[in-house]
Amino acid sequence: MQVEKRVKALEKTIPRLVGSKPMVERKWYRTQAGHFSRDPVFDEIVRLGRNYRKSLRPRSYSKRP
Repeated sequence: MQVEKRVKALEKTIPRLVGSKPMVERKWYRTQAGHFSRDPVFDEIVRLGRNYRKSLRPRSYSKRP
């Protein structure tokens, strides 16, 4: 029981000492943004994904006179 109280106290104190918010409150996408900038492999993945999604769309056939 005493150990649990001490651990809880440490969990509250450590973020204040480090000067950061607890990991739960951080938005994950903000820490990951920009990791793949200027990466040609990632650009290829994005291109292929875009082409795949485009292939799933129904084609519109318009009748021309």
